[in-house]
Amino acid sequence: MVHFVGAGPGAPDLITQRGAALLQTADCIIYAGSLVNPVLLGLAKADCTIYNSAKMTLEDVISVMRENEKNNRITVRLHTGDPCLYGAIREQMDRLDAESIPYDDTPGVSSFCGAAAALNVEYTLPSVSQTVIITRMEGRTPVPEKEKLQSLAAHGATMVIFLSIGLVDQVQQALLQGGAYTNSTPAAVVYKATWPEERIVRCTVGDLAESVHKADITKTALIVVGDFLGTQYDRSKLYDPTFTTEYRKGSKA
Repeated sequence: MVHFVGAGPGAPDLITQRGAALLQTADCIIYAGSLVNPVLLGLAKADCTIYNSAKMTLEDVISVMRENEKNNRITVRLHTGDPCLYGAIREQMDRLDAESIPYDDTPGVSSFCGAAAALNVEYTLPSVSQTVIITRMEGRTPVPEKEKLQSLAAHGATMVIFLSIGLVDQVQQALLQGGAYTNSTPAAVVYKATWPEERIVRCTVGDLAESVHKADITKTALIVVGDFLGTQYDRSKLYDPTFTTEYRKGSKA
């Protein structure tokens, strides 16, 4: 059996109980290099075989899984955050399907959740934004034409940008070209959210690139953009005493 497990954003106590239990029973762990906190590997059994997938190809990973399955060994494929985002798990699952190797998937806390917690913010504020766009800047890995950052920025929604801190100059340009954000739109960068070395840079879209360069952040950081980082929003209807719900009758204003 192969278990895909989300390791969480960095802090070792943010892995799920299920994920931790699977690590403790694994005969083999294939983990995502420097992205996964190595403290989690301390949960492994003494005789567990551990591989760093940063040094492996897809074929290498599948070969290890195949060999473990042949020998009735349990494999944990440990990905950072939640592997449903930029985890490259679909191609692994398709290979396992083709070879009739059983697997399951244990979700994890994504780094975009860790970034919100670090900033003490809510991405979806009433009257400000009810949509979160999770995306990345085109670099060596392309994005579909209709998902270019400039096009997505035209919505003015809350935006969380992965895997793009090294292209921050182009990110800033694309955000402004979208037309909905301005130089004064709030932005923030969270480096290694929930790790001991976590750092936060608060800025605006207009000084985003300058702020990142000044902070010397070049990798392992999320860029978040939008007016949810501001101070203006409407009170939620859910907890408004005048609003009637299935569980509570609203009072007159």
